Amino acid sequence: MNYSFAPLTKNYASSAVRDILAVIQQGNVISFAGGLPAEDIFPLEAVKSAYEKVFASGKGSMQYGATEGFKPLRDAIQVKMEQKGIYTTPDKILVTTGSQQTIDLFSRVMLAPGDVVLTEDPTYLAALQVFRSYGAKIVAVKGDENGMDPEDLNAKIAEYRPKFVYVTPTFANPDGKAWSDERRQQLLALCCQHECLVLEDDPYGDIQFHENEVYRPIASFDHNQTHVVYTSTFSKSVVPALRTGWVTGPTEVLQMMIQAKQMNDLHSSSIDQQALYYLLRDFDLNAHIKLIRSVYYERMTIMRDYLNQVEPGLFTWREPKGGMFIWVEGPEHIDTAALLGEAVKKGVAFVPGAQFYVNEPKRNTFRINFSHSTPENIKLGMDRLMDVLTSVPVV
Repeated sequence: MNYSFAPLTKNYASSAVRDILAVIQQGNVISFAGGLPAEDIFPLEAVKSAYEKVFASGKGSMQYGATEGFKPLRDAIQVKMEQKGIYTTPDKILVTTGSQQTIDLFSRVMLAPGDVVLTEDPTYLAALQVFRSYGAKIVAVKGDENGMDPEDLNAKIAEYRPKFVYVTPTFANPDGKAWSDERRQQLLALCCQHECLVLEDDPYGDIQFHENEVYRPIASFDHNQTHVVYTSTFSKSVVPALRTGWVTGPTEVLQMMIQAKQMNDLHSSSIDQQALYYLLRDFDLNAHIKLIRSVYYERMTIMRDYLNQVEPGLFTWREPKGGMFIWVEGPEHIDTAALLGEAVKKGVAFVPGAQFYVNEPKRNTFRINFSHSTPENIKLGMDRLMDVLTSVPVV
């Protein structure tokens, strides 16, 4: 049968990361490809106890819930936001099925085919997929290790009149960088000047390795809450299977997203939301986040020390100050998609970097994840990866 799909489906594309994971799961391959948290430190007993409290609370806990989300959970999220310097109210918080749903709902209410979105380059692959699925034109803004270049951002806002600017300023996926305070404030000032929204995606902000450093969300500078839509998730700090994220921002934008969510799924899983509330109430999440930071820092340093053995100048990278990834750039003559084939033969995998770029991909880049594998597997996998990297000819 010739199925007549909607015109926008021509913009749909499979995730390169998911495709790679499907392939490497078929063999004895140590994967640094996925962006997975560490299963060995999941708070299993605390999560189990939280669900038991939901079931003990009675049959009412099994009923439909409010689209906005479970009110006690939104109260708890408000407190978490205040700790980050974002002063919002529970009625301006929407609980979502992960922050990925936030990106989709926000795009749905903001984008028409041909509208422009400005992003970093490289940036989060799944966000690019969403923007393209709605027919948006994505324009990359120049930047460096401190964030978007203000001059280029100003010029591109003036030229393209974008619907919004999408950024992940704290330990970004894929390149792990953290913006300077100055660049965060400059972006907000320019967006206020040009009446342009900011979508700030902050899934990794809690995973910082150096306690003395402060990374203020851009939303914390938006005191009138008029220009920044902020989203985060519990997938990295609790467990991904809860699929619980949230979004806060301007009232008018939130109301439109709530209506879109009603048409999408009515509400995110109320059982999961209630369990998460009990977990936040009775479990020391801050102590658990400290454990995550310590474990990930140890794993990152193992990976870093291996990369330091590569011949100077052949591959370059920036040591991340948090998050889950190291971004590596090789000599211009290599294509890391081809290099991946050699790596898989050796029993290790990474994600080639080309898919993370907007229009002009750097095919000599790749991303490796340090959070998921145990230290023992990181060492074994890096031994295999080093065999591949050291075999790359110098031109």
